[in-house]
Amino acid sequence: MAGSRAIGRDVNFYLFSEPGKAIGGLRLNPSITEKKFLSMLSILIVASGRYRVTLRSTGVDLMPTENGLRPGDYDIRPYSRKDTVFVTDEPCITRILSRTITGRDDIFRARVRERDGKCVITGTVNTKAYRDVWTGFEAAHIFPLSSEEYFVQNGFSRWITNRMNPYDTGINSCQNGLLMQSNIHQNFDSFDFSIDPDDGYKIICFDEDPFRIDGRTLDPVCRDSTGNRGVRDELLRWHFRQAVLANMRGAGEPTFEMDFPPGTDMMGEIRSGPKAAERMEAELSLRLNGVYIAQESKS
Repeated sequence: MAGSRAIGRDVNFYLFSEPGKAIGGLRLNPSITEKKFLSMLSILIVASGRYRVTLRSTGVDLMPTENGLRPGDYDIRPYSRKDTVFVTDEPCITRILSRTITGRDDIFRARVRERDGKCVITGTVNTKAYRDVWTGFEAAHIFPLSSEEYFVQNGFSRWITNRMNPYDTGINSCQNGLLMQSNIHQNFDSFDFSIDPDDGYKIICFDEDPFRIDGRTLDPVCRDSTGNRGVRDELLRWHFRQAVLANMRGAGEPTFEMDFPPGTDMMGEIRSGPKAAERMEAELSLRLNGVYIAQESKS
C-alpha cells in the first residue's frame, strides 16, 4: 500500500498561466523559511529568465529572508513575458530501504560505526559500542546500494576519495554513509528528511516530524574535513535534491510499504503497487548484486 505525500500540505504553488492547477507543494516545518523555499524552488523550476514567487492571498512577492514561510497558495511568474517557466523533468530514483543482505558491506558498516559512534541525526550515542553491540543503530547509505549502476554511470564514484582499488565503485565507502537510529534510517531512505550541506548541514523535514529533528544540524563527528573518512558534501547535496523532487514536485513520489511480516507475498505487493517495474528492479538489483559479490569473494 503506497502513501501520498500530497495529503496535509500547507503550501501549494502554481504557474501563473494555470492558476487552478497546482504543480507542487509541501508540508511546512519550522526550518522552511522564505529563503529556503526559494532555494528549493530553484531545484524544481526551469526558467529562461528571472521569475518571482507571490503569495496569492496578499499579492506580496517573496524575498530571500529568514522569515518563516506562510501557508497558502503561491504563484510563479516570469518578470518578462518573453521568458518561460516550467517544472524540471530531472529523474527521481525509486529507492528501497538499504539494508545489508550479504556480507558485502561489512567494511562499510564497520567504518561508519567506528567514525560516528552515534546517530548523527539525533545525537544519541551508542553507549554499548565498547561491547560491539549496535542494536538500534544502522549504517545508512546516502546514495542507495540498489542503484549502484546509476551511481557508476553518472560519475558519482569520482567524489569518493578512499576507494580501495580501481574496481571499487565507492558506493560502500564510509564517505557515502551515516550512522542512524533504525527508525530514523527508514525515514532517510524514504526522503522524508534530508540534510542541506549548503545551509550549515541543516536537517530539513518534508513530512511530519515525530522525532523532532527538523532544524537540527548534522553531527560534526561524520564531517571529517581533515582526512578521507568524512561524508561527502556532493552526495548529501544529491540526496537533498532528490528529497525536494520526491516531496515537492506534483503530487510527490509514492511512499512504499517497507514492513513485510513473515508470510507476506512481498513481490506480489510490489507488483500491485505504484512504480512496480522500477521498485522490482531496485529490489532485484540489490539482491543480485550482493549475491554476485559474495560468490566472487569465495572464488
